[in-house]
Amino acid sequence: MTTTLCTLFEGDYHFGVVALANSLHASGFTGTMFCGYRGPRPAWASSDEVQAGSVRLVLLPLETPVHFTNYKPQFMRRIFEELAPGTDSLLYLDPDICVTAPWSFITGWIESGVALSEDLNSPLYENHPRRTGWRQFYARHGLTLGYRGAAYVNGGAVGVTRARAGFLKTWEDVQSLMGAEIGGLSQVKLDGGTSARMRDPFFCFSCSDQDALNAAVEASGDTPLSILGREAMGFTPGLRVLPHALGPRKPWRRRYVSDALHGRPPGPADDAFWRFASGPLSAWPASTPRSRTRSIKIARLIGRFFRAA
Repeated sequence: MTTTLCTLFEGDYHFGVVALANSLHASGFTGTMFCGYRGPRPAWASSDEVQAGSVRLVLLPLETPVHFTNYKPQFMRRIFEELAPGTDSLLYLDPDICVTAPWSFITGWIESGVALSEDLNSPLYENHPRRTGWRQFYARHGLTLGYRGAAYVNGGAVGVTRARAGFLKTWEDVQSLMGAEIGGLSQVKLDGGTSARMRDPFFCFSCSDQDALNAAVEASGDTPLSILGREAMGFTPGLRVLPHALGPRKPWRRRYVSDALHGRPPGPADDAFWRFASGPLSAWPASTPRSRTRSIKIARLIGRFFRAA
């Protein structure tokens, strides 16, 4: 099975793209990753095609008013239909994720069903008000949602085979209907949202991209799903597959010793990021990953004594 990767980035998230590409190379992946971006091309890319060992990065400048976190199904459908019409499967990963499992495990995951991973806020049980809110909203638009388990999945990783690509159309349709309700697909919780509804944590679409993805799961009928547990992204102890750096403190922004003194020790995503930061593709001087790794070790020692309240 041939698999194509994709991601979306803007601003300093290009640093995450480098570590993600290097982690894919280390996992044994050989192939192409399409990288949609807004703004200037990163300094580490001399052209719109860059090689990171066995990974070919194709950088695609995009113009869309949609926030990238709400643009994933559209981008994935474009890749399937236009950019990689011969690929058997497609995996989207956020640029603040690294792959720490062998590539053979990843392909098995995608072959098993629509590949998804539980969020930190999972589970969300059958009659949770959030799920009830989705069902009531979509019923008004003639779309029936059906409970498919308590897992609330993270929007940072979605994999589909070509045979299951219909899931992407369902996801896009669900998002389009949601867009009118939240004030447009430029609205996201990530930026605080400009509408009052997006600032309300009890609104059933306050986490727009993930809420739409989870509603799409309920709208997907009997399409097979393959859902990894919370440990996969490093949210709980266990076998880590896709360590994911949540929140604004991305590994490339952190000052680990200072953070540890304020009760915020490093996590699995920090370890993974700096492990893969040095090559084969690099965006830093060779000394930077080494010094950050040393800082993480010091921060871990500090973390034994300081914890955030």
